[in-house]
Amino acid sequence: MNAASDAHAALMDRNYRLQRHVYDLTRRHYLLGRDRLIEALKPPAGGTVLEMGSGTASNLIAAATRHPDARFYGIDISSKMLETARAALARHDLSDRVTLRLADAATLDARACFGVERFDRVFFSYSLSMIPDWRAALHAAFAHVKQGGTLHIVDFGSMDGLPSLARQALRMWLGHFSVTPRDELRTALATIADDNSATLRFSPLWRGYACYAAVARA
Repeated sequence: MNAASDAHAALMDRNYRLQRHVYDLTRRHYLLGRDRLIEALKPPAGGTVLEMGSGTASNLIAAATRHPDARFYGIDISSKMLETARAALARHDLSDRVTLRLADAATLDARACFGVERFDRVFFSYSLSMIPDWRAALHAAFAHVKQGGTLHIVDFGSMDGLPSLARQALRMWLGHFSVTPRDELRTALATIADDNSATLRFSPLWRGYACYAAVARA
């Protein structure tokens, strides 16, 4: 990883050195839409699925349980989160079906990490809003999607449908966790779709609190 990656990794390790132990208990109440994404993955039998920013591996555990015929992979820039994730996979007896690596989503080389160049499904679940160079991460993710595959994203939305004070308070609170909603996400995904003759589906959720998107490669 480069100097920017190292700095971000250090920040994430500091942020989650202690939080990782209670992360799943607290985040489940406001990271909405993750179940929808996991259900929508629907990888083919024997397919491959990559999560960008896998955190504690809670999404990978849920997805591997829901889609038992696929092989799963995850990257995270925080070595602390990966410690927690690997322990969780072992507890769920999934270490043989889910492979994790330390990597930066913005500069990912999946062949070097996993020996796999492209995947049937790639997804972000509330991680894009924590990646400084999020546009580079989007492009890297889509570059790793197979022909006929899909990139899925669920994250905080623009929150335009929320009352002004509530929106400002929520954004300020998220900022304490190094989280920044990507207001230009839809435009960035539309550009990727147009440049690659792909199909974009984008849905604001809960008055814009969150959003769900899928970009299908032809």
